[in-house]
Amino acid sequence: MPGPRPGQSPDPQVLKDLRRIPGVGRSIAVDLWNLGLRGVDDLRGKSPEALYARLEELAGRHVDRCMLYVLRCAVYFAQTAAPEPEKLKWWNWKG
Repeated sequence: MPGPRPGQSPDPQVLKDLRRIPGVGRSIAVDLWNLGLRGVDDLRGKSPEALYARLEELAGRHVDRCMLYVLRCAVYFAQTAAPEPEKLKWWNWKG
């Protein structure tokens, strides 16, 4: 998955779209941007575990496991037309 080009600033419209995902604020939206995602639809078919591993590579350090749960929730949100309310809470994705 390609990342951003060096010096490329996040597009405010893309960040706004990514922030539609439950549990995603500005900081996590920027993380998603840094993963090369340019909208909610880009999450369809993605592996949350692979995204999490790539995020750790980009950060050069361990990333809190809660981020994996947010990514699981985000992929579910992107792929599900009528999501269940309980599945839109990232903390319910620990399993």
